[in-house]
Amino acid sequence: QVQLVESGGGSVQPGGSLRLSCAASGFIFSDAVMSWHRQAPGKEREWVAVITVGGATKYPDSVRGRFTISRDNSKNTVYLQMNSLEPEDTAVYYCYSNRAIGYWGQGTQVTVSS
Repeated sequence: QVQLVESGGGSVQPGGSLRLSCAASGFIFSDAVMSWHRQAPGKEREWVAVITVGGATKYPDSVRGRFTISRDNSKNTVYLQMNSLEPEDTAVYYCYSNRAIGYWGQGTQVTVSS
């Protein structure tokens, strides 16, 4: 049974940092491309980071230089370190796996506000 459990969200002021975690189970994590996505109210879900099986990473322009995705295959966990947060980063954040097509966890809320 596939599970993706996100955690680590919260409320921070602009310029602050948060580290999100996503614990995965139900598939071979080390064989999975993992990604983070977010959805703000009234907007479509968008991709914010991806990490390949080999550890290569990619980001859209909106977060490059501020967000860092990483993985720990020994813990079946993917992380998203978010620095220099902006109000525009406010959203529910989800992780995703290409080994669990169509499955989304419950997400974790990130709110950036002064």
